[in-house]
Amino acid sequence: MIDLYYWPTPNGHKITLFLEETGLKYRVMPIDINKGDQFDPAFLRVAPNNRIPAIVDHTPVDDGAPISVFESGAILLYLAEKTGKFLSAELRERTATLEWLFWQMGGLGPMAGQNHHFSVYAPERIPYAIDRYRRETARLYGVLNKQLAGRDWIAGEYSIADMACYPWIVSHERQSQDLNDFPYLKRWYDRIAARDATQRAYALGKKIQPETRVHDEASRRILFGQDAGSVR
Repeated sequence: MIDLYYWPTPNGHKITLFLEETGLKYRVMPIDINKGDQFDPAFLRVAPNNRIPAIVDHTPVDDGAPISVFESGAILLYLAEKTGKFLSAELRERTATLEWLFWQMGGLGPMAGQNHHFSVYAPERIPYAIDRYRRETARLYGVLNKQLAGRDWIAGEYSIADMACYPWIVSHERQSQDLNDFPYLKRWYDRIAARDATQRAYALGKKIQPETRVHDEASRRILFGQDAGSVR
């Protein structure tokens, strides 16, 4: 059994995509990031960066004590190695998969996240910041679109690289991106959206939180008002 500390954000969806694809038994431990659940001491023992997702695997492959893992990319890699699924053992395909996993973690996620922040959540509109992150998001979409030309999946077979990238493309309208401008990316996106596991994963997210936007000032302070004092 795996405990999944989760909220329906792009990074949270990555893990439910994997779990639904593989059929691993898991239970959701909701962490309402709008209310500050991410600062609960019990959660911080699992996720010291006070961010979701995180997991505790109660049945690790070495039959030892439970293992906790935080950071979505690390979780995907851990689960792929645990199950032997969605990460090829063939050297070149495995290397390509990890390249694109880390590309998402270091590029697509952070840049799209800043796009969301300055376009949707920031208390004041800063045209330079909005334009900066919209353009960089578009550049990254272009990079992924080029990679997908002539192939169904990012790196060989469907893999953790696809699962990492897809949830950040779901919010393309919020990021002021038109998928029709990226035809190979759009084809890939539609193919993943149609998967049964994807539909189950996103249905779970809607059940836990039907509306994901930040509505009040208290939530804004919790989500965007953190500094070094928040983790002391």
